[in-house]
Amino acid sequence: MTKLKSEVNRIPVGGLGRLPGFVFFVVRPFGRLLLFAVILALGHLAYAAVPHQSASFGPVATCAIVVFAVFLGLGYTKLGQIEDAIPFRWWFFGGHLACLAALCALRLAEWRGVSALSPSLDPAMERCGLVAAIVTLALACLPLAQWVKAVRVTNPAWVLALLAGAGAYLIREPAQGFWLRPGGDEASLLQSWTFSAVHFVLSLLEPWAITGLISDSASFQIGTARFLVFVAKECSGLEGLGMILVFTVVWLIYFRRESRFPQALMLIPLSLVCMWVMNVLRICVLVLIGNAGYPETAIFGFHSRAGWIGFTLVALSFSVATQRLSWVRKDAPAQKEAGESPATGAYLVPFLAVLAASFVSKAASGQFEWLYPLRFFAAGWAIWHFRSELRKLDWRFGWVSAGIGTAVFLLWIAAQRETAGAGSLGASLAVLGPVERWGWIAFRVAAAGVTGPIVEELAFRGYLGRRVLAREFDAVPLDRMTWLSVGVSSVAFGLLYGERWLLGIASGLAYAGALKWRGRMGDAVAAHATSSLLLAAWVLARGEWGQW
Repeated sequence: MTKLKSEVNRIPVGGLGRLPGFVFFVVRPFGRLLLFAVILALGHLAYAAVPHQSASFGPVATCAIVVFAVFLGLGYTKLGQIEDAIPFRWWFFGGHLACLAALCALRLAEWRGVSALSPSLDPAMERCGLVAAIVTLALACLPLAQWVKAVRVTNPAWVLALLAGAGAYLIREPAQGFWLRPGGDEASLLQSWTFSAVHFVLSLLEPWAITGLISDSASFQIGTARFLVFVAKECSGLEGLGMILVFTVVWLIYFRRESRFPQALMLIPLSLVCMWVMNVLRICVLVLIGNAGYPETAIFGFHSRAGWIGFTLVALSFSVATQRLSWVRKDAPAQKEAGESPATGAYLVPFLAVLAASFVSKAASGQFEWLYPLRFFAAGWAIWHFRSELRKLDWRFGWVSAGIGTAVFLLWIAAQRETAGAGSLGASLAVLGPVERWGWIAFRVAAAGVTGPIVEELAFRGYLGRRVLAREFDAVPLDRMTWLSVGVSSVAFGLLYGERWLLGIASGLAYAGALKWRGRMGDAVAAHATSSLLLAAWVLARGEWGQW
């Protein structure tokens, strides 16, 4: 254990072989190229958020993204063999930030009409500034010699990447013409395909599952006289296709050592097709539920959750395929060397079980999630199933953790005091009988104060917070998590809370502080449980159901 602690906190001078996984990845050329892409994307989002009148690069930017993506996809194996330790050059990064800040200031001044330096931002000057920002960022991530080396060792990947970019530029206008339906309207071809597929499936179910099918291809309305839906562009599956594309690409990059290429790339179009089919089935089931006499469940429950269920199923199938199919998965020795810790299931399965239960309960409910107790039972089953592994953790806790949880509770109350009213939950509970109402509340409190903290702390602090540092995460002491790993796990934790993501991140940082205090899982769970139980007591005492 002492040896591992020292290895997590230092970078060997003589090589990279003993570095923790995340640091080992980032300091190498391939990791730096991905870091360059991430920082560039974040900078682009910040620059695009400033009010402006025209695009800076237009289709050139899209083609450049294609070139870079193809270059990494084709050359990652050779780039991964370069084990040079690359220092990050902060002077160039400062130049990058200065260029970006100056451009944002000029763009904002132009928008407000108060720029004395340049009444109208010259496009050529703007593009020169953007090029300077990109070049300085590139040199901050990799020295010029390393860029030349990357191009040389990946030959001819860079040639193919340039050809792919040129092809993307040439087919841009024909593809846009193909994507839009003829006739001058703005309906997309994907929308038409989705509508036609839904009509085909529902027509197969007539008359034994549905009768009186109404289908209007001009208005994209389909259903019955009892329940009619409009297949909008948003319902065509484009969002789901984008999500599954990002997931599959990130998954293959992360498990590149365990996967065979180029065979594994075939799973990308297959996952896209599966995601589109799942969306078609989602709309069909939506019509069936509404036609069966449950319009509220169809609209407020199934419609809003079925997409996530489909995405989860496709993503899970993709994950299993990359690990089980022999033509995608590498040989056993290589897999064993880079494999996950056997304790992974104990930390992640409880969270995944609750996630799956929430999908089912919300999809089967209307505005009121009457099946919420499923979350409690799913978490309880998973925790009991992995009880032998979880007993190895230190579940003791002290008063400091309770104090941290109280501080988090006060933060939530102060931040939401103006917006937390009775909400729809209070009205839904009021119409229930006393037994049903207090039974639901009991399970809600138990899940929030007992199973929820255990499940979420295992997944985010116990697993993700240490998985950033090493594949065998359970060998990393809980009090040796770095600020980077704490930040990553806290941001991921905060995203669970939707519009309250900032409060979620702050809470995650506080719970991680309790964990690092003495390196005990019990302290993090106690802090989390304290804040949740205090919030539950506040809600029940004051009737501010919007806090839940």
